Amino acid sequence: MTTRHQIHKWLLYALALALVWFFEAMVLWRVPFFGVIPVLLPLAAVAVAFWEGARLGAVFGVCVGILADAIYPGVPGGMTLGICLMGLAAGAASQYGVRQTYLGYLLCAGAAMGALELCRVVWGLVSRLGSAEALGLVACKEALWSLCFTPLLYPLFKYVYGKVGGDKLEARHE
Repeated sequence: MTTRHQIHKWLLYALALALVWFFEAMVLWRVPFFGVIPVLLPLAAVAVAFWEGARLGAVFGVCVGILADAIYPGVPGGMTLGICLMGLAAGAASQYGVRQTYLGYLLCAGAAMGALELCRVVWGLVSRLGSAEALGLVACKEALWSLCFTPLLYPLFKYVYGKVGGDKLEARHE
């Protein structure tokens, strides 16, 4: 893949991420469901990693994590490291075992949200933000509400990958 194609590919992924972020920040925050707002940026990073693999998924995860650290409350740097690891794990799973289907993406997204919410509960307990039951309930609600948006995220990033990703583009331009 040429440098021009690489830049084009990552600009399209960034544009899709900006759409997800805009939707989350400007629309969904106004519509809390059972008192929680979905967290879509980690799921977007998992989607890119699912299509691009472990190495590129981790790099994209760092970029998304920096954005997430800037807009989500919590441990400074925690989302950068966490989403990087989510991208690495989702990319490795799609490369070495999980089929690249919606169910495979849902499995990776569910594992990522579970890990994210577990870390948030542990941080909340260490910081004495509430009881384990209260923090766990909020975490479960947030994870489930976030996963409800996977039917929108999967086709968006699959479309971008189909247009500019991987071997398909190399075969088209040779």
